[in-house]
Amino acid sequence: MAARFAGFPKEGLQFLQELKKNNTREWFTPRKETFERCVKAPMVAMVEAVNGELAGFAPDYMTEPAKAVYRIYRDTRFSNDKTPYKTHIAANLHKQGADKHAAAGYYFSVGAEQIELAAGVYMPGPEELLRLRQHIASNFEEFRKLAADKNATKLAGELKGDSLARPPKGFSAEDPAIEWIKKKQWYYYKTDMDLGLALTPKFLPEVVKRLKAMSPMVNFLNRGLAARNSSRDFLF
Repeated sequence: MAARFAGFPKEGLQFLQELKKNNTREWFTPRKETFERCVKAPMVAMVEAVNGELAGFAPDYMTEPAKAVYRIYRDTRFSNDKTPYKTHIAANLHKQGADKHAAAGYYFSVGAEQIELAAGVYMPGPEELLRLRQHIASNFEEFRKLAADKNATKLAGELKGDSLARPPKGFSAEDPAIEWIKKKQWYYYKTDMDLGLALTPKFLPEVVKRLKAMSPMVNFLNRGLAARNSSRDFLF
């Protein structure tokens, strides 16, 4: 039986909004218990509820909540922004049996200003990139139909991704799939959901509805990545 999710408590959203204004260890440390209770615990519960729904259409992506939920701490080593905390709580649902950075997957977050929903491949390594381009070229009619699916574009937006200026080595400029082959990433990214929705029981079905719409493309991309290969982090 699928789990229920009542929504994030109002205090949790207020915490993230206050954190955005006071992103320091001095502010966060004495309020860590509030974060654990009102932000992290609800996200764990949300992942559990999403898992219950994924069982019906994407069981291979059911992810242990402890492994799905990202840490609140930012990695500031290579960033000019030295604020120590993220101002959102996020989860990554990846394919079972694969490293979470070695298969296309799903991502969602609740933040101080917006809800994010995403799915697909974001930063593939060179070998994965080649494999995906070959997969799209060999199965372009299927890919084209998935990318143009009206339900997916309505609920998740257009399939996105930065592109090369020229065709990559080994691919013809005359290939009917060339504009998609030139992509360096293939993903959905949705940010226009009402933030207040996260505080209600409607949040779970609205998220699941969008994940389901994105699932055919996620499955297509993972077929192209079926031959597992180690690489840099590249996915949601």
